[in-house]
Amino acid sequence: MKFDSMKISVRKITQVLETVAPPSLQESYDNSGLIVGSKDDIVEKALLSLDCTPAIVEEAIREGCDMIIAHHPIVFKGLKRFNGKNYVEKAVMLAIKHDIALYACHTNLDNVLHNGVNAKIAEKLGLINTRIMSPKGGLLLKLGVHVPEDHLSMIEAVMFEHGAGNIGNYSECGFSWGGRGSFTPNNVAKPFIGSANESTEGLEKRIEVLVPEYCLSSVLVAMKEAHPYEEVAYDVVQLKNNWQEVGSGMIGELPSSLSMSDFIETVKTKMELVHFKGTKSNRTEIKKVGICGGAGSFLIPQAMASGCDAYITSDVKYHEFFDTEGGMFLCDIGHYESEKYTIPLFREILSEKIPNFATIFAQTDTNPVQYH
Repeated sequence: MKFDSMKISVRKITQVLETVAPPSLQESYDNSGLIVGSKDDIVEKALLSLDCTPAIVEEAIREGCDMIIAHHPIVFKGLKRFNGKNYVEKAVMLAIKHDIALYACHTNLDNVLHNGVNAKIAEKLGLINTRIMSPKGGLLLKLGVHVPEDHLSMIEAVMFEHGAGNIGNYSECGFSWGGRGSFTPNNVAKPFIGSANESTEGLEKRIEVLVPEYCLSSVLVAMKEAHPYEEVAYDVVQLKNNWQEVGSGMIGELPSSLSMSDFIETVKTKMELVHFKGTKSNRTEIKKVGICGGAGSFLIPQAMASGCDAYITSDVKYHEFFDTEGGMFLCDIGHYESEKYTIPLFREILSEKIPNFATIFAQTDTNPVQYH
């Protein structure tokens, strides 16, 4: 079916993706974000891919795409020369030459509970009751602000609108209590109540809300703009609480237990595999399943401690297979194979907010591993 595509800025495209996967949630070693191009560039069509290689850039040129959105960043570390001596330099040079923007959404998309890479795998496998396997701590803040009593609802609403007050399946979460505020304005002050050089008291409410670190700035700006006081009394406290919606890996359950043989066939069918590597296991039935797209062997101990019957990931080293000691069924399905569904995931995220924006799936097979 043909439809009229729309031209849109790189800025708008990245804003949609980063609403789901904020760049601040990426791992320290990562390089997610806009790698080539300007946020003011105009895009008519984007190529969606797992990797960005010279062959992918050439496909984008053939298809008339102005942008490539990939899961894996083409650049992980600084480049000192652009001589085309390796595939990274070749891809970047080719993209610049043809005015193609390169954008990567990598571990920040891995680390989110909703609409992330692991959520897509869970969907493919039909898992229910999903949760983050290893939640991250130190990313949540508690914002407390004092407001006049009759401004409480309005200022709460503004903060909620900009990302505050979300806890799991609940939104607009906050706590407030009353008190008496006092202050003395000086000669140049413009107080909401009271007069210069006069001690003033008024009934106030204190509001406390949770705020993800990445959206604190926008919440504070909106709160201060809505607040009637010239000087706003507020404080921000970093919490040690784990953020249950952000972190590595995911755990879920099959709707009903499967025998080992049926589980193996389910994984091969749902993930479109010819074969995969797995450990010997004493499990006869599989119910609780851990997953981590990409290289997830670092979560093997966590998956075992969480009571997973099976753990699906990739890039497991030989000696790491011994760690399960014949218990949990450890499956290495391949890096490319575990993350290839990121491509339709990108389209789902973009089409929800920009329905007429043209995207095409890359047809170039970028998997560097071949089976013989």
